[in-house]
Amino acid sequence: MKSHNYNIDEIRSDFPIFQQEIYGKPLTFLDTAASAQKPQKVIDAISACYSNEYANIHRGGYLLSQELTAKYEASRKTVQDHIGAKSHKEVILLRGATEAINLVAQTWGRQNLVEGDEVILSQLEHHSNIVPWQILRDEKNFEIKVSPIDEKGNFLLDEYEKLLSEKTKLVAITHISNALGTITPINEIIKMAHKVGAKVLVDGCQALSHMEVDVVGLDADFYVFSGHKIYGPTGVGVLYGKQELLDVMPPYQGGGDMIRSVTFEKTTFNDLPHKFEAGTPNIVGGIGLSAAIDYIKDVGLQNIHDHEQELLNYGLEKIKEVNGIEMRGQAENMAGILSFTMKSAHPHDIGTILDQDGIAIRTGHHCAQPIMDFMDVPATARASFGLYNTKEDVDRLVDGLHKVNRIFA
Repeated sequence: MKSHNYNIDEIRSDFPIFQQEIYGKPLTFLDTAASAQKPQKVIDAISACYSNEYANIHRGGYLLSQELTAKYEASRKTVQDHIGAKSHKEVILLRGATEAINLVAQTWGRQNLVEGDEVILSQLEHHSNIVPWQILRDEKNFEIKVSPIDEKGNFLLDEYEKLLSEKTKLVAITHISNALGTITPINEIIKMAHKVGAKVLVDGCQALSHMEVDVVGLDADFYVFSGHKIYGPTGVGVLYGKQELLDVMPPYQGGGDMIRSVTFEKTTFNDLPHKFEAGTPNIVGGIGLSAAIDYIKDVGLQNIHDHEQELLNYGLEKIKEVNGIEMRGQAENMAGILSFTMKSAHPHDIGTILDQDGIAIRTGHHCAQPIMDFMDVPATARASFGLYNTKEDVDRLVDGLHKVNRIFA
């Protein structure tokens, strides 16, 4: 049950974007899976940094640089504590989850994968967790295998287990599907992979805003996520990696701050985590990410989870009222995503009509074309919930879908 302390009106008031109207209608934002809105606490942290605190970090001997360096590194500690990493050295601050996956592919993957090896992905993967492995496969000539789902979007653990063998060197898997909302049985997936000696990379982009994540408890070898999906700014993301793996991985990019010394004959590299952080980082993004984590911790991740599950259950029932709706993915364990098609209209038309009533949803393949191919549809309409959504938002969505049917009748 949702905590009585979860005051949705107070939470919505924390997000200034909801004070505006779209086409004269109240904003109903149902696209948090793509990117979450920002609370005033995050906006204020970013503004204060640029207004009063800004300097380049790590290299300045003057007060502003020293103070912002300390604040930026405190943000790393905030991330460490939030995901339960053993050391701040295991938290690499990057430009996003996509860069994090590419980093692992081009360092650990290039170092460890050879012809004859196998990498397992799932049918639920975002393109960002498919393409980097295909690029490396085409160079190194290993094999990619795909763990299947059923017609409701459930991850088929028995079928996954059949794919595992001594040839399996890596499993790269989503924690929650961005297209269907399926929550994968990640604990079992990791345990099974480790039994055959494989490493596991988890794409946690959709998970960190909906549930508590303990990377040590999961025993994930790598875990990645983006700041903008957990109510923080764009352009910042995190790679968590076990220190014993990161220590022996080569640098991903060369430049300032990832070095200890440089001559024209030789470069020696910096210690973790800076070895993987070439150039001036997204300093203000790191500050904003820390503020976002503080915000969701103040609200309470269990409270958020319970609220969003209540919305999901309400939405799954309410949407049945709409004629011609076909749900695309109704896994037994789901996060707050409604992915659907309508007999009367293409998803892009659905999105356009809803937009005229101030309702923002995502339409298309959601950077998950293999799922669309499996469902035999070119695209879906997707409504995704955040901590600020209400049952009234669901009602407006359903009213909008009735309107779609009337227009295309």
